[in-house]
Amino acid sequence: MRNKVVISAALLIAAIAWAGLYFAHPLQKVAAAPAPPPPVPVVAGVVTQHDVPMYLTGVGTVIAYNTDVVRAQIQGQIISINFTEGQKVRAGDLLAQIDPRPYQALIDQYTANLERDQAQLINAQANQKRYTQLGDKGWATPQLIETQNAQVGELQAAIKADQALIDAAKVQLSYTRLTSPIDGVVGIRQIDVGNIISPSSTNGLCVVTQLDPISLKPICPRFSSNSKRRIPHSR
Repeated sequence: MRNKVVISAALLIAAIAWAGLYFAHPLQKVAAAPAPPPPVPVVAGVVTQHDVPMYLTGVGTVIAYNTDVVRAQIQGQIISINFTEGQKVRAGDLLAQIDPRPYQALIDQYTANLERDQAQLINAQANQKRYTQLGDKGWATPQLIETQNAQVGELQAAIKADQALIDAAKVQLSYTRLTSPIDGVVGIRQIDVGNIISPSSTNGLCVVTQLDPISLKPICPRFSSNSKRRIPHSR
């Protein structure tokens, strides 16, 4: 019995001591206040405007924006080739030259006809003036005056026809220069120097392919991981 009393007293003393320590030094401490966030740095810069690169990944077909076959509009012999296969050309660059001598000869012929008709017209107008004066005095018949007037009109029409022939021949002469219709890359040459080219030629002189800009045609909206292509675009 005495041992039980001693044990109970010891437990009571231990409980009182623990309570005193708890109230004198509490176990729960107040959490420390969080540190303030660091200040955000401010950087000054100049505003600029430029294209933003955009990349689209997908399956599609890349084709030339334009493809032109260079053909002759007249028939003639090729006397020079002024390009190499794969060369980059600009619109209007000379690709080949057709022999211009036959068409220049036509211009010379029509020019000679024009000068002849102009000389005859001057003579006819002089006779017209003289016959008109004689007719006013009664020394020339009206039929003679009408005939002279008709001759003047005929020569004036002939001069217009000569000038039209000269203009048409100059157009034909300009076709002896085969030029590039667009900017692009020249393909395989289809004809050599010394050959005869004509508008009915199947293949023409060459093919000019425009590569800038390029045309992209997607096949389907779903992308495949096996064949992906990245095509840059500018906004």
